[in-house]
Amino acid sequence: MAATCAAVSGLGPAASASDSAAPAPHVKPTQPAKAAPARVTGEARLDFSYVPRDVIRFKVDATSVPFSHPRADPDMKHGLPTDARGTVSWSHWQAADHTTRRAEAAVDCLVTGGDTATFTAIVTKSDIPGEVGKRYGFSARTGGPGKGRFGFHWAVSNVDEVDGVPTAARVGTCMAPAPFVPVKSGGFTVRHAEPAPLPAAKERG
Repeated sequence: MAATCAAVSGLGPAASASDSAAPAPHVKPTQPAKAAPARVTGEARLDFSYVPRDVIRFKVDATSVPFSHPRADPDMKHGLPTDARGTVSWSHWQAADHTTRRAEAAVDCLVTGGDTATFTAIVTKSDIPGEVGKRYGFSARTGGPGKGRFGFHWAVSNVDEVDGVPTAARVGTCMAPAPFVPVKSGGFTVRHAEPAPLPAAKERG
């Protein structure tokens, strides 16, 4: 009776030697989930205090694609961890003359920090002569009215001086002001991701 109770409770020699020696089923190790890339999406009308009657809208779909734009420099032959792709488009209706100007640009750089991102894009279409081919800087903060914000470099920054003469400096990749203009309607979403690891030293060399 004692032996029977022990076997039922798992404390006695109820299992045979062949049972105890049976190999455990093979479990394939799970691979860690790949982190989602940094991304900025959304569309909004801005509430720019300098031109309160104007209608300014931006639309963004930008995604990080690290090391996707190789450069001629040997140290950057694989590209940069901030390389990105996507589009930025905007329109500006001016109350002063009732005209609308539109433009579109191809994203080439994106970096995030929490709910904020800066990114740059090269103009591909524009109603303004001379804009095509230039790099412009932008920034966004997650949220809609009351929290969301957006920035664009030509409004408040990027002034340089050459021989004492003010001039617009060339915009480098991912160079943009903080998102300083509140969102009036719509909004943006910033998905943060840490910078991608650098390529192995042997690959970089």
